[in-house]
Amino acid sequence: MTPTTTAVLATASAADRMAEYRRRGWWRDATFLDDLRRQALARPRKLAIAGRRLDEARTDTLDYTELSRLTDRFAGALLELGVRRGDIVAVQLPNRWEMVPLMFACMAVGAVICPIAPVCREEELRHRLTLTEARVCVTLPEWEGYPLAEAINALRPELPLEHLVVVDGHAPRGAVDFHDHFVSTHWEKQHMGDLEGRALRPDEPFVVLFTSGTTGFSKGVVHSQNTVHSGVRGYVDTFMLRDDMVAVVTTPLVHYSGFGQGVLAGVMLGGTIVFQDGHDHAGLLDLVERYRGTLLYGPPPTLSGVAAAQQTDPHDVSSLRHTVTGAAPVLQELVDELRDTFGARTYSVWGMSEFGPVTISRLDYNQDWAAHSHGRPIDSMEIRIDLCHDPDKRAPVGRLRVRGASQALGYHKQQDAFDAETTADGWFDTGDVAREDGRGGIRILGRARDTILRDGIVVPMAELEAIISRHPKVTEAALVGPTGKVDDPILAVAVPCGGARPTLQEVREHLRDHGQDPRFLPERLEVVEALPKTLTGKVRKVELRRRYAAR
Repeated sequence: MTPTTTAVLATASAADRMAEYRRRGWWRDATFLDDLRRQALARPRKLAIAGRRLDEARTDTLDYTELSRLTDRFAGALLELGVRRGDIVAVQLPNRWEMVPLMFACMAVGAVICPIAPVCREEELRHRLTLTEARVCVTLPEWEGYPLAEAINALRPELPLEHLVVVDGHAPRGAVDFHDHFVSTHWEKQHMGDLEGRALRPDEPFVVLFTSGTTGFSKGVVHSQNTVHSGVRGYVDTFMLRDDMVAVVTTPLVHYSGFGQGVLAGVMLGGTIVFQDGHDHAGLLDLVERYRGTLLYGPPPTLSGVAAAQQTDPHDVSSLRHTVTGAAPVLQELVDELRDTFGARTYSVWGMSEFGPVTISRLDYNQDWAAHSHGRPIDSMEIRIDLCHDPDKRAPVGRLRVRGASQALGYHKQQDAFDAETTADGWFDTGDVAREDGRGGIRILGRARDTILRDGIVVPMAELEAIISRHPKVTEAALVGPTGKVDDPILAVAVPCGGARPTLQEVREHLRDHGQDPRFLPERLEVVEALPKTLTGKVRKVELRRRYAAR
């Protein structure tokens, strides 16, 4: 935001802020469904999505006409299942083409979509389907050996779920076969006039995205199309993306980054989104080469793995202009590696489910700045750093608060929890500790609840973890204070790489070689086979503290 805008919004009421969001174009009267209809008219035969099915060695594609037509067909299929305006439709799919028309079909019938990762298992499934009271759940027969459809079917007596829909393979008794009901029946002809007046409006709830749940059951973040549009608009404007964008997305379509910065950004611009349904670094390179990818998005470990695959088996990646990364600190080695391998600049994004992308390192920064900063806020967002123990005072290092047009509507059926993190004038407590980067931006240091101090200085936990994870004997690492106190000793928990096991001395030397303050070096090391994680891949540090507190 400009200083003038920030000054205006600082003293504005919530209603005035929303009016300003519209005036600035961060909110609008159109919807993402309108975007799809517009693209189907303007560029009917342009490729909208390409989804690689790794096990079947095939790629499914849809142009904008096909995507629009399938949206109407799927919308009719939802109406046939009795879905009403305001109902929640849970969709538990990997990165497959079916996810995309389902997103738009829910908008068309006025339903709220609730994306769920296929790795979600029984207890968390029960929690999410009970909390949302989803009437329909679309899922797979199994994922990674776990019988998803059977598990949900077994839960049905205790859920308000009316229809279980199964994509590909055997469906349990009483379930709906997705292909038969959604794909092979031309519902768009039978329900041609039935969608009139049903579509979601831009300020209504349209998606429930669940958080990582690092300390317990996850919370359902509710967004309107306008709150997502604000974040997506800021993202594409920062990178000056246009309709020639071909984004190769490595993150799940059920997470904000794949759902918003991937699919919705692509349809809004009239670009192309490319993805695959599993982990295959060489496969991503093939997608970049085949579809002339211009932007590669993913977390640092994924991008590092793709770079290593390119060095082993070079592909034509000359079309790449941007490599964009988030979810973890970016290190100089990664920036150098991606520049040398792809010839593309690397940009760092920081965000959260409650807002989407909040800060981005900019095009006008030098090439290495992503290794030092998570960037400045997008135009529709504000940030501030407070003293951890005194939120009324600003500080160069402290607790990060954010506010702006991308702020979610709240937590589904847990609004009190959302409001408790939000001040009267709209500032949301992110739970993160950050430091100023000297250019109006921030560098995230770690979660506030995991903070450790040395001589009054916040230990940059996230950055240290990223550096340790680059040690040749380490696959990944986490740092914790065993009792959760700010003066705790620093414990490093590392997963070894292959048969090699790192020593504490080797880890400390590795950090020294990367210029880290000696005060921040771990005093203890534990080597484990795997770190406890949430469904979204975040480390459950509460579990590590529980495990090592008494040792």
